Order: sequence, then C-alpha cells, then structure tokens
Amino acid sequence: MSESQPSSPYTANRPRMCRNCGAIVGAGEAVCSACGASQSDTELQTSRARRPVYDIEAVRFARAILTRPATFSTIFLMANIFVAMLMWASSGFGWSAILSFPETVLLVYGAKVNYLINGTVNNQHQWWRFVTPIFIHIGFLHLLLNMYGLWQIGPLVERLYGSAKFVVFWVVTGICGVAASYFTVRPDLQVNSLGRFLFKAGDPVSAGASGALFGLVGVLFVFGIKFRHELPENFKRAFGTGMLPVILINFFIGYVGRGLIDNAAHVGGLLAGATLAAVVDYRRPNERGGVAIFWRILQTAALALVAVSFVMVARNFRSTMGAVENTLVPVASVNESAKVTGYLNALNNGDRTFVFAFDERNAQKLNDAIKELDEAPHLDEQADALRDELKSLLARARDFVSLAPQQQKTRVALVEQKKILDDYRAWVQKREEWVKSEGDRYGIELVNESNEGESQNTNSQKQR
Repeated sequence: MSESQPSSPYTANRPRMCRNCGAIVGAGEAVCSACGASQSDTELQTSRARRPVYDIEAVRFARAILTRPATFSTIFLMANIFVAMLMWASSGFGWSAILSFPETVLLVYGAKVNYLINGTVNNQHQWWRFVTPIFIHIGFLHLLLNMYGLWQIGPLVERLYGSAKFVVFWVVTGICGVAASYFTVRPDLQVNSLGRFLFKAGDPVSAGASGALFGLVGVLFVFGIKFRHELPENFKRAFGTGMLPVILINFFIGYVGRGLIDNAAHVGGLLAGATLAAVVDYRRPNERGGVAIFWRILQTAALALVAVSFVMVARNFRSTMGAVENTLVPVASVNESAKVTGYLNALNNGDRTFVFAFDERNAQKLNDAIKELDEAPHLDEQADALRDELKSLLARARDFVSLAPQQQKTRVALVEQKKILDDYRAWVQKREEWVKSEGDRYGIELVNESNEGESQNTNSQKQR
C-alpha cells in the first residue's frame, strides 16, 4: 500500500510503521507513542496539502540574491573613499574633516551650489556639478553613514538587476537627487515649516550619495510590490512594503534636521528609483537577450559621464578655487531677497571677472560684467557707490587688456596696471566695511574661504 492510499479493512487492525519516525504503532492506535504523530490518513493528506510550495520564480529570486556578483557596489564604495581622501589631503589632513571639509575644498571638488552651475561667478555654467556630488561628502562622518547604506542596499539591487542596470540606477537617481536640490533653491518663495522641508531660501553647499541611496530604496520598494506574488515570505519582509519603515524614519529625521539635511535630494532620488523600477523589466539570472546589450551601452555611457565630470573638475580646479574666495553669499531670507540676490550676483560676477582680467585678457567678458552691473537692482547709496566703483575698475582693466601686447609692456602701461590693482584692493576694503555695517540688514556675509593656500571653515554648509 502506498502512502497516499487509505488503509484497507484487512490492515486496519494490524500493527504498522509510523510514517513520521518509523516506530511500530499498535493495531487500532491513532497516535504514534514514540513521536506523537497522527496516523490518520485523512489528517496526513491534509498536512501535506498545507506544505508551502514555492514555484520556480521564487527559486530564481533566491538565486539572484545568492549567486550574482556585486562588483560595482564595491567599486562605487571605494571611489567615494578615494575622493574623500583626496579632499582630506587638500584640506591639510585636519581633524575637523571628521565633521566637515572646508567649503572651498567641497566646491573645488564638485559640490553642488547653484551660482556655479548657473555661471553667476565666472560666466561658466559648471554642468558637471549635477554628477560629481554623488561621489563627494561633507565630512568623514557623512561618508561613513552613506557608505554603510551603500554596503547594505547596493548588493541587493545589483544582484537582482545585474551590474549594468545597477550602474545606471545609481548615476541616474543620484543626478535626479542633485537636480531636485538645484530646483528647490527658491529665495523668493515664502513657505511655511512644511515647505521648508523641501525648499531652501539660500544657496548652501550640497553633496553626498544619499540621493542615489534613496533611489536604490525606491527600486527595492517598487520591486517588492511588482513581484509580491513570486517572492518568498522572508523576501517580502525585506522588499516592497518592508521598505516603508526605512523611508518614513528617514523622512522624519529629515524633517527634524531640515536646514542640515537636503531633503529635496532624498525625495528626488526616491521618486527616480521608484520610476525606474516601475518601467524597467526584471531579467532573471541566466536570461539573455538583445536588451542586455542596450543596458551595457547605458552602463558605459553613465560611467563615461562620471569620468568626464571629474575631468572637468580637475581642469577647472584652479579657476574654481579663485572664484569661491571672497564671495558674498546670501545667508538669510529677507523681504527683498530677489533684489539682494540680483545685486550680489552682479557684484560677485564683476569681482570674479576683474580677478582674472589680466590673465585672460578677455575684453568681451569685462564688457559683459559692466553691463550686468548696470542692470543690478538698487539697494542703497553705499551699495550703488560700490557698484559704480567696480564698474570703473572693470572699464580701466578692459582698456588695458585691449592694448597691443607691445604697448602693455611700456612703463606707462605697467604703472597704470599697478594703480588699477591698488585701487581694487582699496575697493575690497570698502566692500568689507559695507558688509559689516549693512550685512545684517540684507542677510549677507563675506565668505573668505582661502588665503594663500590656507583654508578656513565657513558657516554656510548643508549635507544630504
């Protein structure tokens, strides 16, 4: 008699073997005296029907988690650490780097600030700052937190989707996070405490991989919902709705720490990751096809974009260092913040243009800076005097660089150049006095990040 067949009348009153432990069960006994297992054929069949049966999809998911490599999770982690070590060296190996690198170091390595992306300072739109912040951090503590998140979440996404899609997810969601931070700098927008969760009145330095990390969280959240019927129970607890506590806790921390955390970058990365997981097909391990080639191409393009962005950082290292020194930045929201921002942008641009005027010898840039100063908003009489004096200095510098090279070397020209530079130094002193007397009124301060290669900490930093 097979195990699936009920007992026949001829065997019902005979001793038999327990199907659970193999012990001999006496005739007519319903329960095994050795293990306590029921000997009822009906109950045995019911117990078998209740056994969980996982289909082939669940096995494939498990195989993806256990067997696929997570190469680029490690590569990105090491790249972030390498960049942080370079930044530490540039800041003089100071212990303050545990909490924060000097702002000058953050900016020259590619942190996000809108005025450098917009070309406000030196007429150069530094587009690569949408990419480089994904790989730099405010300090070592910030780096440690984000790299722990990458070490925990990155391999899950990479093993599920493969390295090609993982690279695209990381770069795209990271860029979306930086873009969200960029578009939520709104000094002219009046918002309540909830609005300040996303929108920023100033233009703080922003950097970090947390936008991309939230992108991976978004991927796992949507992945778990899409494949909730195929996933085993322990995977369901890790993915899909199991990610909700992680998301909600981080948003609560972001709300409490608004002003220190760039919540817009987190939201942007999360939405981008969820969108990608919703539209991108999941390919199981060992499944091949033409689509894989498409993702390899996208992977190569994403890595090339990162490489080119850091090449641009290296090429513009010196000019960016000069551009962020002695820069007036808005630090508070005031009633006429748009006018103040317009005035500061024009003054900063004129100042930066003058600094590089004699090296670049570009008369057109000088003319553009003068025109921008002409259109700058009116603040007060002292501010207008500063603007007019800077216009005069730019005009004198323009006349000098317009001379033929032979004329610039004459004694009269060299004396005039020295006079222009002396007058510029005097103008810098007047600007500092104006900031001291009127800075609180307009909500501005003078940031002097570096002096002859020695960096100092500043107050206007924001991490994500």
